[in-house]
Amino acid sequence: MRSLVHVLTALAVIGLAFWAYRENYRTQEALARADRLQSDVAGARQRLRMLSAEWAYLNRPDRLMALVEMNYDRLGLMPLQPHQFGRIDQVAYPPDEPELTITNPVDVMNDGARP
Repeated sequence: MRSLVHVLTALAVIGLAFWAYRENYRTQEALARADRLQSDVAGARQRLRMLSAEWAYLNRPDRLMALVEMNYDRLGLMPLQPHQFGRIDQVAYPPDEPELTITNPVDVMNDGARP
C-alpha cells in the first residue's frame, strides 16, 4: 500500500511539473505576443503621426494656390467668394412627421380570449 502511495505521489509530481513547464512556455509566448502587439501599435502611431505631418504639408494654402494657378486652364478653378456660401435659413430641412393617431384600437391584453 505504501509503495502505491509513493508511485501515485511521484506521478502527481511529474504531472504537475509537466503542467508547470507547459504553462511557463504559454506565458512566455503570450508575453512575446503582447510585446509584438505593443511594437505594432507604436509603429502604427508613428506612421499616423508621419501621415498627419505629410497631410499638413500637402495642404498648405500657398502650395494649393500654386497648384490652382498651374492647372487653371485645365480645371477652371476659382477661389471661393463669400456670396457662394448659403445662409442657415436657406437649408431645406425635411418636414416634421405627423403624429400617429390610432383610429381603430385593438385590445391585445387578453389575446382574443373571451371570459
